[in-house]
Amino acid sequence: MGIESVAVYSDADARALHTTLADMAVRIGPPPAIDSYLSVPAILAAARQSGAQAVHPGYGFLSENANFASACKAAGLTFIGPPPEAIEGMGSKIAARRVAVEAGVPVVPGETPANQSDGAIADAARRVGFPVLLKPSAGGGGIGMKTARSESDLVDTIAQARREATAAFGDGTLYVERLIERPRHVEFQVLADHHGHVVHVFERECSIQRRHQKVIEESPSIAVTASLRQRMGEAAVAVARKAGYRNAGTVEFLVEGAGDSARFYFLEMNTRLQVEHPVTEQVTGIDLVRAQIGIASGRELTWRQKDLSQRGHAIELRVYAEDPARQDLPQAGSLLLYREPSMPGIRIDAGVTEGSEVAVHYDPLLAKLIATGETREVARMRALAAIRNYPILGIRTNIPLLIELLGHPKFVAGNIDTGFLDAEGDAIRARLSSSPSPDVVAVAEAARAAGTAVTARGARADTIDPWSSLRGARV
Repeated sequence: MGIESVAVYSDADARALHTTLADMAVRIGPPPAIDSYLSVPAILAAARQSGAQAVHPGYGFLSENANFASACKAAGLTFIGPPPEAIEGMGSKIAARRVAVEAGVPVVPGETPANQSDGAIADAARRVGFPVLLKPSAGGGGIGMKTARSESDLVDTIAQARREATAAFGDGTLYVERLIERPRHVEFQVLADHHGHVVHVFERECSIQRRHQKVIEESPSIAVTASLRQRMGEAAVAVARKAGYRNAGTVEFLVEGAGDSARFYFLEMNTRLQVEHPVTEQVTGIDLVRAQIGIASGRELTWRQKDLSQRGHAIELRVYAEDPARQDLPQAGSLLLYREPSMPGIRIDAGVTEGSEVAVHYDPLLAKLIATGETREVARMRALAAIRNYPILGIRTNIPLLIELLGHPKFVAGNIDTGFLDAEGDAIRARLSSSPSPDVVAVAEAARAAGTAVTARGARADTIDPWSSLRGARV
């Protein structure tokens, strides 16, 4: 776009990939996030030092912090995101639920007791009916969300939910929701400019998740029919309009049932760019970050709803520094070998390179692998081929888990919901635990010394015969 970019970094990220890709990089503090990426004064000082005119908050840390958006505005900086009022209003799950109701959008049956005593929360749970979900009003990412399946669970569950919410967000306010068993998690991307135009950019299926954190996302959703897509899209736009929203955001829904008769419920709104935004870009051709910058600079959206369509299918795999055989234990260390696959229909959005140090201070997401094809099956096969040829050695990653998931019969059939990994995870981990576990450091050193590439399964890449897997194929 011809815009000079400035990266900010903590001491832990002094040699991180984003610092080398940007035109300029400015240190903002020591490794702890509270002293660097969560420090509003440090980030504003970096903006002044570099002469920046705008701030893009990314999709973590301060990206949904209304005070940060206000501080940017007060400092004369354009915040590339929604106005502070929209962030604050939709950042509270209770307030966001109220907006959805006022917009005429269905919400999950539940209550928000004005009296936040444990007794009042317990009474609300009894009225809603078991099983119930206790959710913090502030924050996200599933932190503090707890399930009570019976009266006997209530006291301990309320205490645990409030304790975690207070520790994570400084706010112990809870609300009570009916637990919808095994729904799908489907979200709609929305864009809103400063000229009254609001559009949705279709849906993403995000049901493959563990501990409320997404692992695989795709677009379009195999469960969303044309009629359901229209109804959900209109609902997402209605929520954004009612909230006075501007810029890019995501309206999240739970979907119960299948086909045209499926019911959907408003879940929450993410007032930022999503980690999984590439799948939308791949099937619509819209660069969402470019759109964000355009909206923030005052430009009018160049499309209307009738101009937007989906083409093909895209699947995103989140590659984490985690050991799936050990309950997804986060990993840290040096990437002794790192090779991104280069194949048709494959896009890699990575934050690391070979030699990068993976620190313990931040989220363990290393990269995102996005596969695009004419159909879901083409995209799935491309994703499987690419992830099998994505060697990352020096630390353990969740690549073995991703390979298992892509080949799982239920995933292949699209028969998935938010409980999929809870139901299948133990069996998958048992298979991973029973597989040989090579010394990844030794393998990496040997591969580097030999100058050969290795695949995720440890085989030499130059020995792979693609025709051996195609029975009866001749060219």
